[in-house]
This record gives sequence, C-alpha cells and structure tokens, in this order.
Amino acid sequence: MSDAENIVHIDDTEIKESDMTDKQKYLTKQLRDLNNQKARLEFQLDQVMASLSVFKNAFIETTKEVANEVLETETKTIGEE
Repeated sequence: MSDAENIVHIDDTEIKESDMTDKQKYLTKQLRDLNNQKARLEFQLDQVMASLSVFKNAFIETTKEVANEVLETETKTIGEE
C-alpha cells in the first residue's frame, strides 16, 4: 500500500507536502487546526443559539401568563365595585 501524500491547495496551485519547508508544514498544521476549531465553535454556537431561543420563548410565555393573571385579578376587582 502506498501512502498518499498531503497536498495543499492555494488558489489554483497544488503544493505537495514533500515540497514544503518545515515552516510551511508547521503553518499548514496550524491552519488545519484553526479550521477545525472554527468548525467546533460554529457547532457550539448553533447549540447556544437554539438554547437561547428556547429560554427566550419560555420567558415570553411566562410573561404572558403573569400579564393574564394580573388582568383577570383587575377584572374581578373592578366587577366587585
């Protein structure tokens, strides 16, 4: 079995890892890791945004419930006068 060589694509140019300097190899590893971190953070942000939506909607619902209770109490008080 032959090992496939890593290739980096920059614009329309392919650069083989064997043609890279040690510095370039290091930088490509940094870029790869940073892209992975970005993907993980975007995934986590999707989860946070969904959770924020759920809690916001729950807060709005409880606010409506409290407002309705206040209105019902005021309506009963006015009707007793």
